[in-house]
Amino acid sequence: MPRENIILACGQCKRRNYTTTKNKRTQSGRVEYKKYCRFCNTHTSHKETR
Repeated sequence: MPRENIILACGQCKRRNYTTTKNKRTQSGRVEYKKYCRFCNTHTSHKETR
């Protein structure tokens, strides 16, 4: 199965807020999205954690 579950953590407060999937064949590196963090109360960059 090429899709893998990943966890996204906030870039500022480092809390793990979101879970999503990614295609390992097309996105080989770590992904980064701008998403809303309810702890920071603003949109911040969320990066994939291991």
